[in-house]
Amino acid sequence: MSVELPSVPVGLAAAPAGAGLHQQVDAATPRWLLPLARALVWVNRGMMVLGMLALLVASLILTSSVVTRYFLHWSTDWQDEAAEFCLVGATFLCSAFVQAIRGHVGIEAVSSVLPERVNRVRIVIVDLAGFAFCAFFAWKSCTLLREAWTEGQTTSSSWAPPLWIPYALMAAGMILLSVQLAVQAVVSVNKLKGAL
Repeated sequence: MSVELPSVPVGLAAAPAGAGLHQQVDAATPRWLLPLARALVWVNRGMMVLGMLALLVASLILTSSVVTRYFLHWSTDWQDEAAEFCLVGATFLCSAFVQAIRGHVGIEAVSSVLPERVNRVRIVIVDLAGFAFCAFFAWKSCTLLREAWTEGQTTSSSWAPPLWIPYALMAAGMILLSVQLAVQAVVSVNKLKGAL
């Protein structure tokens, strides 16, 4: 038996569960932005798959860590950091996917009481503020990445993996999230113009 999940455009409303699997480009996306919006759909799907794999790997690493510590009494210094790197990657690389389906935590009570025009203005403001914050975060992540790379920074554990790895994952995820928010802000402004 096959279950058809709802198909939701990347737009104003929060998406129902499973909608991201059939993520589409919003019809209000300007023509000049369509290639980027379509590319984001595919990149976000790829990041979702990588995120799922990273979570699976992290769970396997942590499970093996518990087993080897308990039964074999071995030191497992590397396993905690490897799992943390996987979780950092999954968190940041999948953030644009979650934003694309508007899956981040929101306050539905406010949007349900506002008139539609006011709600559209609120969404534009939230998208622009979110973009500004995430663009700043992306810039700071890139500076951390550059510092870790040029200075050869490592963690303080005995395994001492290079810090550029989690910083690269963080920077890539925040850049992707910033691009997603920029596209959504343009779409939100387009919808606001259409409503006026």
